[in-house]
Amino acid sequence: MDFELTASQVDLADAIARVLVSEYPLEAVRSLEGAPAVVDRARWSNLAATGVFSLRLAEDAGGAELGLAEATLVFEELGRALVPGPLVATHLAAGLVDGAAEGSTVVGLVVVPPGGGGGVVPVVLEHLADVDVVAVLDDGGVSLVTPADVDATAAARPLDPLTPVWTARALPRGEPVAGPEVAARWRRDGAVLTAALQVGLARTATELAACYATERKQFGRAIGSFQAVKHLCADMEVRRTLAQVAVQAAGVTADQPGVGDPDVAAAEAKVLADDAAVGNGRACVQVHGGTGFTWESPVHLLLKRARVHANQFVTAAEAAAWLGATLPPP
Repeated sequence: MDFELTASQVDLADAIARVLVSEYPLEAVRSLEGAPAVVDRARWSNLAATGVFSLRLAEDAGGAELGLAEATLVFEELGRALVPGPLVATHLAAGLVDGAAEGSTVVGLVVVPPGGGGGVVPVVLEHLADVDVVAVLDDGGVSLVTPADVDATAAARPLDPLTPVWTARALPRGEPVAGPEVAARWRRDGAVLTAALQVGLARTATELAACYATERKQFGRAIGSFQAVKHLCADMEVRRTLAQVAVQAAGVTADQPGVGDPDVAAAEAKVLADDAAVGNGRACVQVHGGTGFTWESPVHLLLKRARVHANQFVTAAEAAAWLGATLPPP
């Protein structure tokens, strides 16, 4: 297994990063804070035009026929730019839901825990005002629900002001569109792509902390010269690097399952990426000191989004418990 990025993979990540600089500058993202709908349809279509949602589809289906390894590079950049919206759900649905690949259909997702039967009550739905269809993933497969048919109540103050949420006592019966094999693949790939978003968040947190540490001065010196701050920033970079490698390994393993167990690699990636994103978000707030706790600073958005992603598809605790169960007895 070779983890060295190819020239085309580097070019892909660089191209997406350039698009996001123009399409999703921080001021544009922050202008959506607290809105019930945060998906800008024009920008969403532009993302689709770059291949964000279709890059894993076959060429005859309008895709680039790339793998999950390439998708993780793209989603790391999306996380780094704090792009709001159901990115992972729409990417997974491309090729299964009409319009998802082209960006004309925004797809939401409800993931029922394995063995959850009727699911957890209340049901939490993200981006309900943004989506055209809600995909429900459970052990039996994937079904589609019309948002207008969902009796849900909007949360007054969601944790992440860029991830509006609704709660419902139940979901209407949806239209089945895929079976258990697709559902299992969505669970695994969704966890990996969410982990890639977490790596992007961890990277931005590291960059913001390092930048602030060189600019902020105390006692006539940059605070980055103090050992305690150096250690915080160094730990952030270590967490980010470990998570990035784990996510890349999960992508490669999914594309080439002969080199390892894709489910194990996905679980490992989610554990490390959640730790990196949440840990780096907290450390970034600490490096920024008093300003890090204010809403004027973008730092809190990184930590809050990391908390949201940490509860999507599978939590780090659930993934760690499953990994522990796969180990042979001593």
